[in-house]
Amino acid sequence: MARQGEKKKLRGREARMRGGRGSGRGTHGYVRLWGRHAVEAALKNPNRTHRKLWATHEGVASLDGELPQDFPLEFAGVQDLERLVARDAPHQGLVLECEPLEDLHLGDVLSGDPSRPIIVLDQVTDPHNVGAILRSAAAFNVEAIVTQDRHAPPEGGVLAKSASGALEIVPWVRVVNLSRALEDMADAGYWRIGLTGAAEDEFSAALPTGPVAIVFGAEGEGMRHNVETHCDNLARLPISDAMESLNVSNAAAIALYAVATRPG
Repeated sequence: MARQGEKKKLRGREARMRGGRGSGRGTHGYVRLWGRHAVEAALKNPNRTHRKLWATHEGVASLDGELPQDFPLEFAGVQDLERLVARDAPHQGLVLECEPLEDLHLGDVLSGDPSRPIIVLDQVTDPHNVGAILRSAAAFNVEAIVTQDRHAPPEGGVLAKSASGALEIVPWVRVVNLSRALEDMADAGYWRIGLTGAAEDEFSAALPTGPVAIVFGAEGEGMRHNVETHCDNLARLPISDAMESLNVSNAAAIALYAVATRPG
């Protein structure tokens, strides 16, 4: 009888923690984040609405600052947390379920600081790459990243872990039509540079002194033709002939460094 009771208790706990493995989308449209940097940044973000934190005692102790007394916290074991995240995800004893961030409008970004660059991603779908780009964007003071809504990874745990907290810092604008968004950027005074290995001009030589939007194409396929035609200039990074191309997140970091160190 005791064993049957234990099994029922286990099933009840599993039911409370269900949601399965995945990229970080919880039940009912919630976003599930994991890892200390991603969870800590989300907890500090006043624009986040939090639903629940599952954590080990060690995970809670690793956080910078204390949780409010009434915060929805449930202590759990490592194996329990593994049921909530993507397979083999390094959750570091912390899994947070919260509301998605509110949608941003491109107009709000274009009225911001024109000295800060904008990153445009054309169908970059790998959440690890987008997360790494967000991290570089935070490091180099980017105004925002802009993606097409249907061809970008969802906000979630894999992306947030790769971003190491930058998801909560860098504004992310999702648009229906990327070409129209590039037109709006031009109207706002931004010089649009598309990065492609086939270009003749080097990126540093193509950089203007004013507002700039840098456009990156999809992994492998590059920018679509219609997006290229909405760029003011196409440029390449001066890499060795020994390599055909760079990973898009590496290319973004190098390009942002060039923008940050340009004369004037």
